[in-house]
Amino acid sequence: MPVRPAHPPHPVRPECPVRPVRSGRRARRAAGLLAAAALAAAALCGMCGCGAAGRPAASGGHQQAAPPAAGAAEDPADRHLAARAVAPAAGPPGLRAAPGPLEAGGAAVHRQLPGLGPRTLAEVPASARQVVVVKGRDVDSPRARLVAYRLTGAGWVTDADWRARNARDGWTQDHHDDDLRSPIGVYGLTDAGGRLPDPGSRLPYDESPDFATEGTGFEGESLAHAFDYVVAINYNRVAGVSPLDLGRPLGEGRGGGIWFHVDHGGPTHGCVALPEDHMKQLLRLLDPTLHPVVVMGDAASLTR
Repeated sequence: MPVRPAHPPHPVRPECPVRPVRSGRRARRAAGLLAAAALAAAALCGMCGCGAAGRPAASGGHQQAAPPAAGAAEDPADRHLAARAVAPAAGPPGLRAAPGPLEAGGAAVHRQLPGLGPRTLAEVPASARQVVVVKGRDVDSPRARLVAYRLTGAGWVTDADWRARNARDGWTQDHHDDDLRSPIGVYGLTDAGGRLPDPGSRLPYDESPDFATEGTGFEGESLAHAFDYVVAINYNRVAGVSPLDLGRPLGEGRGGGIWFHVDHGGPTHGCVALPEDHMKQLLRLLDPTLHPVVVMGDAASLTR
């Protein structure tokens, strides 16, 4: 796994639930910004683009609200994963799906990516042989499901099917900083990192104390450990650099710092959040040789 060089001199301000805690010289530079952010957080209840439910003064801290147990059902689908994990009737004879981290007794196989309309499918690069679909319940909902697919000779194999959280106010086709919505679209997944050591990521992984966070989310939950593990979503960012990088090709007003990160128990500021165990599995699952992308948005938008 490539080892990242020292992170850039100016770490990124993730749009997630909280702002990263800087250390040393960067802490002094960020002190004024953090003070202002703290005041805004008190008024707005959490301020992350990536993922806090409330507007935290800073995104993670030490004791995060414990994410729901992996076995706890958040919606009926969680109780019926095994029932849904079936191969299509029209598959090739003798078809057997490769095992994966799916929370079920098998892996579903599809001739094409399910639940995506022609416009959305047209945006998926031909080179992408690994696609993570994050489908929101509706355009204004902070709840979603993540399903990971891998292209094989038999079709698209389902490798994971997990509950997830997105931005507090849902989804948007025209994302801007602090609009409290997650951006709809198809984005590359090329870079990872976190406050804790690499759990086995295939993507380049930047371990840095600058991923530390503090504060509370939209529902008063602790943001501690929210950025223990992250995967950068290539919305308004430069691919191939640390998630902490500040580059914003579309400009600061269009937001940035949209990540997959650890669920802190509430909606996010713009990111997608998963329980810690699933974040670690995602890091091990994403394979740069398969050119992974995420397709994300509310269900109605993705079926267009």
